[in-house]
Formats: sequence, C-alpha cells, structure tokens
Amino acid sequence: QPENLQKNWLREFYQVVHAHKPHFMALHCQEFGGKNYEASMSHVDKFVKELLSSDAMKDYNRARVYLDENYKSQEHFTALGSFYFLHESLKNIYQFDFKAKKYKKVTGKEIYSDTLESTPMLEKEKFPQDYFPECKWSRKGFIRTRWCITDCAFDLVNIHLFHDASNLIAWETSPSVYSGIRHKALGYVLDRIIDQRFEKVSYFVFGDFNFRLDAKAVVETLCAKATMQTVRAADTNEVVKLIFRESDNDRKVMLQLEKKLFDYFNQDVFRDNNGTALLEFDRELSVFKDRLYELDISFPPSYPYSEDSSQGKQYMNTRCPAWCDRILMSHSAKELILKSENDEKIVIYDHIGPNVCMGDHKPVFLSFRIAAGAGKPIANVHKCCVVQ
Repeated sequence: QPENLQKNWLREFYQVVHAHKPHFMALHCQEFGGKNYEASMSHVDKFVKELLSSDAMKDYNRARVYLDENYKSQEHFTALGSFYFLHESLKNIYQFDFKAKKYKKVTGKEIYSDTLESTPMLEKEKFPQDYFPECKWSRKGFIRTRWCITDCAFDLVNIHLFHDASNLIAWETSPSVYSGIRHKALGYVLDRIIDQRFEKVSYFVFGDFNFRLDAKAVVETLCAKATMQTVRAADTNEVVKLIFRESDNDRKVMLQLEKKLFDYFNQDVFRDNNGTALLEFDRELSVFKDRLYELDISFPPSYPYSEDSSQGKQYMNTRCPAWCDRILMSHSAKELILKSENDEKIVIYDHIGPNVCMGDHKPVFLSFRIAAGAGKPIANVHKCCVVQ
C-alpha cells in the first residue's frame, strides 16, 4: 500500500524534523523502488517531489538528492537514495568534488538520478558479485559524499550490506557465514574511504547494515529447555524445518525455524525494555571496535516489522528481529559531537514511528550538534573550505 504507507512515513519523519529542527539533515534510504522497480519508480518520484516541496521542509532552501534509479544497469545498480537538506540559516556549506579534489559552495536544489555514474560529487560502488555468490543479482553497495560546515569536514556514507539468505544456515555456526560476508564488505568500505586518494576526514556510515543477532546463541538461549525436532525433505534428506518444543507443558511449540520462517511464540521478548536483553547477541560490530563507534542503542530491533498498515508494533515471523539499521562513526567523528555542558539531552539516537507501520524497517536517526570549530585541530587550523 505505497500511497497509504508513504503518508504515514512522511508524517512520522516530519514530526522528528519538527522536534529536532536540524540545520543540516542527511536522509539515507536503501532499496529504492522496492522489489518491483519498473512498477514502483513512479512512487519514488512522488516521494522525492513531496519531500522537496512540503510545508514541513520549507525552511530548507538548498538540497542535494542522489537516487540510484537505473535498474537496467545490473553492473552498477544499488537502489540507494541519499538526500541532504540545508536550512536557510546555515551559511557557507561546501560539498567536495571528488574529481576536481576541491570543495564547491552548495546553492539551490539539485536532483541526480540517471547520472550518478558521472557526477563528481559522490563516489558510488556496488560490491563485487563474488562477495555473495548465492544471490544471483545483489543490489548491495555504498554511496559516499563529503561535506564541510564551519571548517569541519566529514564523509557521509550510505551503506547497504548483505542479508541472511536462510535462517537454517544462519543457525548452523556462531558467528554465521552471513556475518562473515558482511564483515568483509564493511571492511572493504572502511578501507576505501580512508585510502590515499583523498585527505582523511571524520566519517559517519549509516544505512541498512543487515547486522543480525547471533542466531545460534539466541535460539539456544530462547529455547534452553526445549527439545528439537528436525524435519527433512523426503527426496533430498535436506533439513527444511526445526521445531523446538517445551520439554513439559504438553510439549508446546516454542519456535519453528525454516529458511524464511522464525516463528517464536512470544514476541514480547523483542519488545520488552526495547529488547535490551538481546543486545548481548548483537555482536557483528565488535570486530570493528577499533574503527567504528556507536552510541548506546535504546530502541527495539528495527527489522522485520509487519507490512500490515494496522500492525505498527508487530514483527513479521520471517527472521529473528535484529538491529539492522544503524548509525556508526569513526572515532574522530565521535569527538566532533558536542558534549553537553548541562543535563540537556543534545545527542539523541532513536527510531522513527514506534507505533506506526513504516514498512518492514523502522528508520533510525541520530540528532547532535557539532561543536563550533570542532574540525580545527589547534596545531593545524583546517582549511577544508578554501575554494579555488
């Protein structure tokens, strides 16, 4: 129901914009156009027009929109959409031209869609096919832009990493084979954005990382007192289903696991106290602790929510709920975020639309202030915004 869903989505999004009144706003979307690109791209164009012309966004007088809509180019298509909005009160904002290797002042509103490969204002890459061979045609990749505000330069990277193709395979090992694939792809992106071609700056990487809970550990914990029944296909003897039953209590079914089924009898465990008890199984980021920082998570798993528009809080029983959608940053970016001198909560990391259907993912946002002059090391005043 794209019409209905878009209305809800934008209403919830505008509420957050209104509450936090950001001066610079970055919105990173993944899977633009959904699974049926040809039929759905018209909805994308409507969404973009609405965003750029809405009353809620009228004080943002400059914008840059980068939409990878070219689904006919299998070699390059990532289905990523990156939106950047600048409030009228912000003066002298610059964006980096990767080709000319210099910053250019941002004026007006510009939309790029069919010409992403040729615009010098971003870097875009799709992961090589051999990263995830079981998927015939993956759209996973990243888009990077670089910005400069008040002499403070930073990269913003829109990222989409590989999903779990089968719950049964994810359950086999700890960490799972899919976790290893995501680890490789994220490492590739981080190496790419700090390589020798450009000056190193702080960076924020945000999007759908597809990070999952350690499936083996979660199932063993949730079903610690259960007995497991294995169901195999008659012709191939391949495992097609696992059924976990309570040892007593009339052998009640606690969990059923199939390739695309994760049916646990008590969804409250993922919602109570924002699912905090399960954060110990969220382990994929630990490999990158020397390179990436994340604020404490205080919202429930962001995926997979029901797509029934009347079920805003209900999870789909296709996957184990997990914190797929994240906002991560380099350790130098962490230093840019203004530390509050009083008790006022200036840094907020949360999700959007807790009670409303927003699609199968809940968007996640980070609101913060950059300290004035934060990008100027005392010994070496940073001249990032000297435009030739």
